[in-house]
Amino acid sequence: MTRPELSELEYLREIERLARAVTGAASAEGWLSYEPEAEDATRLQRAVNALAREIRHYHFPGDGCLSEEADRPEVKLAGAAILRPGAMPEGMGEGYEEACSRLGVEARPEGWALWNTWGDGDIRVTMVVSAVDTTEGLLANWSRGRELHPVMPVPSQIALIHHGWAAHMVFSPFGVRKLGLGGRP
Repeated sequence: MTRPELSELEYLREIERLARAVTGAASAEGWLSYEPEAEDATRLQRAVNALAREIRHYHFPGDGCLSEEADRPEVKLAGAAILRPGAMPEGMGEGYEEACSRLGVEARPEGWALWNTWGDGDIRVTMVVSAVDTTEGLLANWSRGRELHPVMPVPSQIALIHHGWAAHMVFSPFGVRKLGLGGRP
């Protein structure tokens, strides 16, 4: 099978994706460590641990890495979209104010994020949230192929929840897999 010719940026993203797969497998086996090396660590374990310490992590509010977020459950998203004045998702045939009216929320200068997920029984729902910065962080990570789930927004960040998916979205790596879309987002 012929491999496609990758640009420099695509090559670096592929190396990062593979490095995450290696460190993820080590973590799943229970031996990945960010601490000083154990005396009985093999050369491979030392190399993988060093790799894990060097991989870039793109942190953002709501990524679950802060201690104050530790008690909030993760939300597994099919995808997300950001609605802003003058910057609507491609394919939406309405303006920002119209979309806000349709969703039942007041237009805000900072915009809204739409989190498409599943409720009980796999019912499709859209959470309209004020966590635009969290959503920007998610989209940046997903564009690098990194599967990441945000923590549940605090109640004051959730404007409302709609039945069904309310807008065009960028699919998460998890959503691509769960929906059987194949490939990578």
